[in-house]
Amino acid sequence: MTETSDHTQITGELIGVCLKSDTDPVGTSRALVRMQIRRMMMLFGFCVLSAGFFLDMGACTAVPTELRITSIKQEPYTMSKGTQMEGFCMDLLSEIAKKLGFKYKVQLVKDGSYGRQDENGNWNGMIGEVVRGEADLAIAPLTLTAAREKVVGMSKPFMQTGISILLRKDISEETGFFDFLTPFTAETWVGILIAYLGTAACIFIVTRLSPCEWNQPQSEQNRFSFLHSLWYTAGALTLQGAGPHPRAVSGRVICCSWWIFSIVLLACYFSNLSSSKSSDTTHLTVKGFDDLANQDMIEYGCLAGSSTLAFFKNSNNPVYRRIYEHMERTRSFVSSMDEGVRRAKEGNFAFIGESVSLDLAVARHCELVRAHEVVGMRGYSIAASLGSPLIKNLSVAILQLSEAGELAYLRSKWWASSCMADKAKFSAMQPHSLKGMFLILSLGLGLGALLAVLELTSKSRRSAAEQKKSCCTVLTEELSLRLRTNNPNKPQENVDKDKEKA
Repeated sequence: MTETSDHTQITGELIGVCLKSDTDPVGTSRALVRMQIRRMMMLFGFCVLSAGFFLDMGACTAVPTELRITSIKQEPYTMSKGTQMEGFCMDLLSEIAKKLGFKYKVQLVKDGSYGRQDENGNWNGMIGEVVRGEADLAIAPLTLTAAREKVVGMSKPFMQTGISILLRKDISEETGFFDFLTPFTAETWVGILIAYLGTAACIFIVTRLSPCEWNQPQSEQNRFSFLHSLWYTAGALTLQGAGPHPRAVSGRVICCSWWIFSIVLLACYFSNLSSSKSSDTTHLTVKGFDDLANQDMIEYGCLAGSSTLAFFKNSNNPVYRRIYEHMERTRSFVSSMDEGVRRAKEGNFAFIGESVSLDLAVARHCELVRAHEVVGMRGYSIAASLGSPLIKNLSVAILQLSEAGELAYLRSKWWASSCMADKAKFSAMQPHSLKGMFLILSLGLGLGALLAVLELTSKSRRSAAEQKKSCCTVLTEELSLRLRTNNPNKPQENVDKDKEKA
C-alpha cells in the first residue's frame, strides 16, 4: 500500500510539473531535482533493508566451524575405545551437538589435569587450554567454582555432586551382638533347625521300631526317649558325643548321615566366620566427617590440587579445618582417583572425593561403601572462553536434556553396577550352597527308617511262623505295641490280659 501511494504521488507531481512547464521553467527544474533526490533516497533505503534481511538470513543458516573439545580420561566420563572416545561426557556432547548443530573434535588434555592456578596466576589443565585459546570447550567432571568462573565461562551444571567418604565396609560398619550368625543366612539357619529336629525324631522312631534296638517292648525300657534323641543329636552336632549309641543298623545309618552333615556344616561355618573376621583389624564406625576427624586410627586424604581440597582449605568449619590440617600435615594426598580407590580397598584408608565418583567406585568394588553424609554440594559444568556466545546455548541445551530425562538416562547407563556377589570379601552362605548335604541327610534318614521297618518285618515273619499267625497281624501288633506303649515296665501278665481283651 505504501509503495502504490508513493508511485501515485510521484505520478501526480509529474503531471503537475508538465502543466507548469509552460508558465514557470525555473519551478519546473526545481521540482524535477527534488523528485530525483526523493527517488534516490527511496532506492537507497530499499537496498539497505534488503541487504540487512539477507545478511540476517545468512547468519541464521551459517554452519559453524569445527569446535575443539578438550577432555580428560576418567571412567565413566571419557574413556578410550579404539580410536574413538566413549562415556557419559561423550554421549552428553553428542546430544548437545545435535541440538546446537555444530561439529567437534575431541582431544585429551595434555598435562592430564582438570585445571588449577599456580602462584603466578597461570592456569594448567583443561581450564588453561580454554584460557589460552587452545580449546573452544572443556567437557569433563569440571566443578563449578568461583575461581574458575573468573577466567572462563561455565554453563549450567549437567550433574550435581558433593563431597563424601569412601572406605572399606569392615571399618564402616559397627560390630553387632549377633555377628556370629552372619556366616549363614536366616534361611540356612531355619533349614539346620528343621534338619536337627527331623533327625532327632527319626532316631526316636527308628530305635522304637527296630527289634535290634528294642527287642522286648513288654519288659525292656527304651533307652532312646525323645529327649535323649534331641540330646544325642545335639552332642553329635557339637562333636562331643552323647551315649548310649544306637546298636541297630538302621539307627547307625541315621547317625552316620547326621555326623557327616555336622562335620561339613561346621567346616563351612568356621570357614565363613574366619573369612568375615580375617581383615577386621579394627571395628571403627565412620559415618561422617565428624567421626573421621575425631579418630586417629584410619588415615584419610583427597586428590591433590582438587576442588575438594580447596573446600576444606577455605572452610571456616572447625571440623573441616581439622581434616585439612591433618591431610596437610601427613601429606596423605593421592595423585589420581584410581590411587584413592586402591588405597581404600587395601584398608585403613578413607578416600575423600566427589560423591558421584565415589558412587561409581562402590558400583565396581563390592568391598567399598560410601558414607551417607554429603557436604559442599556443587555441580559439574562445561567450560568455554570468557564471554563466549556458546555458554547460553549450552545452558539451554543442558536444561532441555534434563527436562526430557536424558541426563537421568545417561547416569543410569554409565553408573550401572557391575558388582557381583562372588567378588565380595565375604557373603553369607545361601541355603543352596548346602543343598547337597541336606540331600544326603534326607537320604540317610529315609534309608534308616526303611531298614528299621525291614528289621521289624523280619522279626514279625519269624514270630508269625512260631505263633502260626499271619505276618500282617503280627506286624500290626508289633507296631501298636512299640508306638503306643506308655509304660514299658508294665508287668507281663497285664500285657497278656490287654492282648486278650483286644
